[in-house]
Amino acid sequence: MQKILGKEKTVGHLLSQKYRIDYYQREYQWQANQIYELVEDLTRRFDQDYDEEDERADVRNYGLYFLGSIIVSEKDNERYIVDGQQRLTSLTLLLIYLDSLQKGRGEQDRVDITNLIYSTQYGSKSFNLDVPDRNACIEALLKGEAPDAIGQSQSVQNLVARFNDIGECFDDKFKEKALPYFLDWLKEKVIIVEITAASDDDAYTIFETMNDRGMPLSPTDMLKGYLLTSIRDESGRALAEGVWKEQTSKLREIDQNGDANCIKDWLRSQYADKIRERRRGANPEDFERIGTEFHRWVRDNREVIGLTDSTGFATFITNDLRFFTRAYSLIHDKAGSYDPDYGSVFFNGQCGFTLQYPLILSSLRLDDEEETVNRKVRLVSTFIEIMLARRMWNFWAISYNHIYYRVFLTMKDIRGKSLDDLRDELIRQLSPKGDWEHLKFTSIRFSLHRTNSRQVRRLLARLTAFLEIKSGRDSRYQTYSGDSYQIEHLWADHYERHQDEFDRPDDFVRYRNLIGGLVLLPGRDNASYRDKSYEDKLDLYAKHNLLACSLHPIAYQNDPGFTSFRQHSGLAFHPKLHFKKGDLDDRQALYNDLATLCWSPDQLREI
Repeated sequence: MQKILGKEKTVGHLLSQKYRIDYYQREYQWQANQIYELVEDLTRRFDQDYDEEDERADVRNYGLYFLGSIIVSEKDNERYIVDGQQRLTSLTLLLIYLDSLQKGRGEQDRVDITNLIYSTQYGSKSFNLDVPDRNACIEALLKGEAPDAIGQSQSVQNLVARFNDIGECFDDKFKEKALPYFLDWLKEKVIIVEITAASDDDAYTIFETMNDRGMPLSPTDMLKGYLLTSIRDESGRALAEGVWKEQTSKLREIDQNGDANCIKDWLRSQYADKIRERRRGANPEDFERIGTEFHRWVRDNREVIGLTDSTGFATFITNDLRFFTRAYSLIHDKAGSYDPDYGSVFFNGQCGFTLQYPLILSSLRLDDEEETVNRKVRLVSTFIEIMLARRMWNFWAISYNHIYYRVFLTMKDIRGKSLDDLRDELIRQLSPKGDWEHLKFTSIRFSLHRTNSRQVRRLLARLTAFLEIKSGRDSRYQTYSGDSYQIEHLWADHYERHQDEFDRPDDFVRYRNLIGGLVLLPGRDNASYRDKSYEDKLDLYAKHNLLACSLHPIAYQNDPGFTSFRQHSGLAFHPKLHFKKGDLDDRQALYNDLATLCWSPDQLREI
């Protein structure tokens, strides 16, 4: 092996260089949870130093954040990434998104980051992370366009999906005044170690050594060592070691970092008693320490956990770990694959609400029977969905930084409660005098805007599926919330057709985007209907889901399920042969009432 160079570099330095990825490298594979974790980690660390009173120059005194290492080989005067392309690709997507937020800002409020994405020489643009089959997609994202991922490679499909995830999870708090501060910090204070080898063979040897033998022990490994060495009985230690290996292997099968994520969420849910105060310079407490160094936290808090003797250490693995691994795996399974009985877990997962794991786990007790565990999972996840829907409908943020403090307090409030007490507490928290904001679905004119299209689509999908279930049909939420369905405006984007009711185009656009003027349709149909007048589209709506079909008189004929639901609920469904401004007002009120029923806390009483 020839000389190896290892050097720490800022993101600004690292990404200003050119890299290639060999054809045999794997696809871009990151999933939503990994993007959420990256964005949350970065914004949370930045927020520890950021103060609204700071000047831009104060960022140079903010703390550093280490984002890991990459391995590079040099050949033919070019640099090839051997390990780290997932992280660098994700950082590139983040930078493209952040640059889009800077559009229209003055020079003093902008940070030049385009050189971290591409460079231009002699009129020709070249991307710093050069992967030919992805470049067209990256170019479209840079232009603010929505690339068509249908039929494209897995990498391109993931690029589009993860870019959309960034837009959904990036905290509104950092989109305005704080944005240039965050970009300065990201460029200059986030560190990656670049390990450079002179050949592919050397690079892969380093990669294998780091992953097989030479990597520092993870917090999970160190916790395992501490727990096992504290078990004095040799047979008991062997049994515990087998259980540990079995359970952590299962967790890594469902998620690359599943073992660490489960342990963090479990410990936070059951034992975190304090959280860092929301002021600059405050010390990390239980909640933060478990998130970053749970192995040390366990050692420091062993008596709180019950690790007072050899038996306690053994039980912690053979009983507690087993129990919470099963519960965590259940939540993870239902968050990734739709099950009508656990629809709220799936909805929350689609929203990227990773805090549902510790919040649900906090309600569990080690002596809970399987049926009790299942009902608690459904109860707490339904509570979370109601809370998220309320916030989204009222334009309140649901990102980690906006909500984690309140989630922590609720986590403590419901910790280990019986099923009946849990239900009562969750209903209380959603009440007008409860701990969560009593946001109503009628308090604001909810509408589609530039950054909430995915939220609107999910809410419409939930309302559509709810209406159909209550009318005696099967749930199709997973279908409606998928990428094959798109938001359909009942009014085409033609202001000239509505000048009799709107004096200005801006007023027309605002009204057109109200949720009462929207339905969901399959993407191809949505595209073909786009320019038609409402009257020309009405017969076509009759062929689709019940919410769209309810505009047409045919929905009110020979459908006893829908008729029964209308009579029982009292909701003002009516056919609309024409769709004027007053009709949209009626439909907006109907959607508000449907949402109030769909996300009513009363449904917690039925679980």
